[in-house]
Amino acid sequence: MSTLNVDKVDPSTGTALEIGSSGDTITIPSGATIVNSGTATGFGASLRPNVNPLIINGDMAVSQRATSVAGLTNGSDVYVALDRFGFNEYGAPSSIHTMTQEALTADEAYEDGFSTALKMDVTTAQDPLSAADATMIIYKFEGQDLQLIKKGTANAEKLTLAFWVKGTKTGTHICELFDKDNTRTCSQSYTVDSTDTWEQKVVNFPADTTGVLDNDNARSLDISFFLSAGTNYTSGSLQTSWGAYSATESAVGQVNTCDSTSNNFHITGVQLEVGEYTSSTIPPFQHESYQDNFLRCARYYTEYGGAADASFTANYDLLCEANGTSAFRNATFWTPVPLRAVPSINNPTMVYFDYDTTTAETSAGTVTILGGGEIMSCVSIGGSGAANLVDAKITGCRVAAVLTMDAEL
Repeated sequence: MSTLNVDKVDPSTGTALEIGSSGDTITIPSGATIVNSGTATGFGASLRPNVNPLIINGDMAVSQRATSVAGLTNGSDVYVALDRFGFNEYGAPSSIHTMTQEALTADEAYEDGFSTALKMDVTTAQDPLSAADATMIIYKFEGQDLQLIKKGTANAEKLTLAFWVKGTKTGTHICELFDKDNTRTCSQSYTVDSTDTWEQKVVNFPADTTGVLDNDNARSLDISFFLSAGTNYTSGSLQTSWGAYSATESAVGQVNTCDSTSNNFHITGVQLEVGEYTSSTIPPFQHESYQDNFLRCARYYTEYGGAADASFTANYDLLCEANGTSAFRNATFWTPVPLRAVPSINNPTMVYFDYDTTTAETSAGTVTILGGGEIMSCVSIGGSGAANLVDAKITGCRVAAVLTMDAEL
């Protein structure tokens, strides 16, 4: 075997350099490193600038709140079922949807490695749309998680959004990136070609050299997958270059997927890549373990508890500390991961008991939020129905409904 020791190899003519022939094996020795200059392309997924996928739960595997929620319409909460992907609306749409975590067992998306999808089922149709009405699926990013795209600088990166979609309604659909920090947007279209058929779409967004994203834990960038859009959002020309937000240019061409109760919209395998790719060069989806995916979701929402159970075999006990002569006790619990921000905590019904007497309090008493932090939260429990919570005893409470900590964007 001959050895060639040189610092640089240039093509003799033109700009193309060929190494080996078809069928040859090119071996990179163990321990060697291939360095991307930052603009080179074609190296594949191994040279992503991000270790973890930028989009959390893009395979729709985690759905902490519920696996199916009906009645999504005007005024509905954003996050109701699947983690990180919410329902959003503008105006006062009369269409009603059910959002479901759908199990996949066959067809193209399943064969590409996806076992779950987000499904939007129209249960009440709206046609025609009022001018101000729009519905969409939305994903929100923290600014500190997108510093690698260098938005607002001379070195800003192009972005590629890829996903699997199945829609009853064929035709033009719109994806929008919205920069909340600088009120700038860019929209791109894709086409659902065949009804009720899984299709992978690859959508390119240009770099934006205007408007730096804040480097913090607040909401900075949204991705919206439009389901319907009234004329307030479709009467201009689609804004395919970055610019100041103009509502009339945000969803031009969007079909109305809400015009029939026969319509469904399914999506999975959502990935955002730094750089410009095509359907043949897009890197493979970064599949994570369920645990890793779940813990990344838990940064924004986590819950504790379940059905009421006064026995000591239940899994939902909170150990409480004595509180002087009052009937109140403080319960401190740790979150699975640091939360994005101080959470809002709901007030669930609780059952109280003393460990040394196994006496359960059946009355609800009160739950007072003492405070919440990024890694721990504290509530005060007790109240008028806590007579059996004798001082100086080890006391606990059992969550009779889910206690939730919400730090969503």
